[in-house]
Amino acid sequence: MTAGPGSRDDTARDPAPRDDGAADAGGDDVAGAEGEAVARRLAGAVRRLQHAAERMRAEEGTRALVDLATGMLAERLAVPPAEAAARLARLAREAGVPVLTLAADVVGRAAEPGRTGPAWPPPERPVPPAESALAEPPEPPEPPEPPEPAPPTLVRALAAVSDLDGAVEAVLRQGAAPLGAHAVLVWQRLPGGALGLAARAGLPADEAEAWSRVPPGVPTPAQQAVATGAEHWPGDPAPPGPAVGGPDTPRAVLPLLDYGRRRGALEVLWPGPAPALGTPQRRQLRALADLCATVLGHPEPAVPPDRQADLLDGLPTPALLLAPVLRDGRAVDFTILRTNRAFRDPLGRPRSGLDGTSLLETYPVACATGLLEPLLHAQETGETRTDDRLHLVFQGGGISQPVTLRIAVAPLDGRLLLSWQRDDEHSGESDQTALLRQAQRLARVAGFEEQPGTGRILWNAGLPELFGLPPGAPAVPLAQLARYVHPDDEPAVRRLLDTVQHRLRTASAVFRLVRPDGTQRYTRVVAEPVLDADGALSAVRGAYHDVSAQHWTEVALGATRARLADSEQESAEREQLALRLQQAILPAAPPPLGATGLHAAVRYRPAAKRERVGGDWYDVLVLPDRQVLLAVGDVAGHGVGAATGMVALRHALRGLAVTGAGPARLLEWANTVALREPGQVTATAVCVLLGPDDGTLRWARAGHLPPIRLGRDGAEVLPLPHGVLLGALADTEYEEYSARLAPGDVLLLYTDGLVERRDRPVEESVDHLIRAAGPPGPDLERYLDLLLELSPADTDDDTCLVAVRVEPDGPGEPR
Repeated sequence: MTAGPGSRDDTARDPAPRDDGAADAGGDDVAGAEGEAVARRLAGAVRRLQHAAERMRAEEGTRALVDLATGMLAERLAVPPAEAAARLARLAREAGVPVLTLAADVVGRAAEPGRTGPAWPPPERPVPPAESALAEPPEPPEPPEPPEPAPPTLVRALAAVSDLDGAVEAVLRQGAAPLGAHAVLVWQRLPGGALGLAARAGLPADEAEAWSRVPPGVPTPAQQAVATGAEHWPGDPAPPGPAVGGPDTPRAVLPLLDYGRRRGALEVLWPGPAPALGTPQRRQLRALADLCATVLGHPEPAVPPDRQADLLDGLPTPALLLAPVLRDGRAVDFTILRTNRAFRDPLGRPRSGLDGTSLLETYPVACATGLLEPLLHAQETGETRTDDRLHLVFQGGGISQPVTLRIAVAPLDGRLLLSWQRDDEHSGESDQTALLRQAQRLARVAGFEEQPGTGRILWNAGLPELFGLPPGAPAVPLAQLARYVHPDDEPAVRRLLDTVQHRLRTASAVFRLVRPDGTQRYTRVVAEPVLDADGALSAVRGAYHDVSAQHWTEVALGATRARLADSEQESAEREQLALRLQQAILPAAPPPLGATGLHAAVRYRPAAKRERVGGDWYDVLVLPDRQVLLAVGDVAGHGVGAATGMVALRHALRGLAVTGAGPARLLEWANTVALREPGQVTATAVCVLLGPDDGTLRWARAGHLPPIRLGRDGAEVLPLPHGVLLGALADTEYEEYSARLAPGDVLLLYTDGLVERRDRPVEESVDHLIRAAGPPGPDLERYLDLLLELSPADTDDDTCLVAVRVEPDGPGEPR
């Protein structure tokens, strides 16, 4: 039996001193790879979010069975339901079986019809979008092979075991022993870097006692696996330090990863010669390591989650609380959970906008220049890092800002607490300078100064980004500025330089700056000469102002104005066309009715606004049987569409009236015409047939206002026959009423533009208007003008009026 390490010094050795320079990364070393790396991470994030959404949709139907299994585990293990659900999900994932399959095994039911074994690919742990964002995708993998999952019986056994020793016994009996192993050890990393033997199976008690604790710095195989994350397999070179069973004992040692942190190691021992483990056997042992990491559990939180926010806000220095983003059990990114009150974003963004974002997405260039490496190290090892000095570059919002930070990183219950502070001694920036820099970033302005005699050029941090150059790239001299502008703008640059350098006057110019990627930035440059005591040019200083947003706004505004002018011109032409069409169709005076003993007068008043030219129309027509057709209508809408609908209905009624049909039948036919007219024409109308010989009057209406009879006894609104508006319903019928006009009576037809108001019923407006106008009198033309003058309407709609009188000495007079 090999002696344990108990006789060695039990004191944790001091960590090796860190080389601050190793953390410093210049812009030149990373500039070429930054864009490609960030683009690959973005593409990977999009793919992972899509796959996560598909998995969530697929799992909706299995929720009831999983909930039942969760409840049974919670009762059996005496743990809260949330912990039972997490344990069920992790066991299923790490065993390579779907959650539904494991849940069905727990409750004793079949998972799905036709499914007899674990599915490939195994389901991944559902990861929130903020947690999975921007992790760099791996290189294209080889075609995947189905993993060798842990035996289902072992999965069920571990699901019901609440102690670590029993779980390791199950791992040996059902997982490692079939591979020929005789012992299984689970090591747990302790504070300070020591290892403790958390559980074992197959190892004698006295040997287990000797190996109960491995001090830090002892290079055992398990210690090396925890320190480096490397795996050790049978047949690999023997470890240089002490080992359980002796250095020649065949063994497999795998790190135990818990949310990206190496919390221990799984060590499997064989009694004889080194076995030949193929790919399936190695995959099975890795699955056993994942199961052991799950059963190892989580340490009690040092700070309850509900108090972590208070801890963060109590820190006097800027601090962030980060959660790891995992892929294949390793941290690849971090999610910014919260920032404290002292935190100020180096790029001037509000704190609330950073919560829940990816660190790589928020600070991509800073992560590439050294920020990510110490965070990953602290997450994997659980070690606290203090007083690291990093030279970083924060880039975004049109500015690239180099800054020196002193950072401290501390693990906190599976998360990281990151604190940073500007190293003013090395950054050389005061609060006033920082405020000026932020103002320049917001205004998209960057300054420069060039000394022609010495060639010295000073650039603000925002100019490399404006030119499309990487951070730290050499400044562009004014003499070479023309090479970076659009060829059409080179004369403007030459005039600018001539005015400043030779005429010694301040000048400005606007040109298109062409960046290496082919994009253009509209830039305004203001430059002034700096003269020495003798009046000679000693320097040129000025500012670049990125006016691209203003330029494109002006372009868009100009295009909008042009489209608006075109629209106004087109609208005016359409309105003029509608008005001319209406005027051409509606005669200014009715046809002569003297032979019938009738007298008619008409009026058409267009809308007050030309854009509201509508579809009001009227018609007065003597039919072959000496009856007189009177019609008034109003097509819904305004403009050319309403005018063309009016033309169709007016001509349809004219043509159909010669058949001798009555008003109701004529409106039925007109309704059919409206239904078949393009654009779904709807209209109201009233149709009247007046017999001049005896004054008989027949009328029908389609949703229109009723006619008014004006006689010796005053005004009478004629009854309303039933009838819906034209174009509303197919196969509708219209009622027809009849009456008689006495000699001297006047029949008045009108559209709603005469009486419609927004604040009172139409009937009230009609009554008020007729009373105000009084009797028609002998002059119908003047009476209609009076009605238009007294009209109470407030809708600015067009109006039609038709008035017909039975002359006392005409055919309508009784004999």
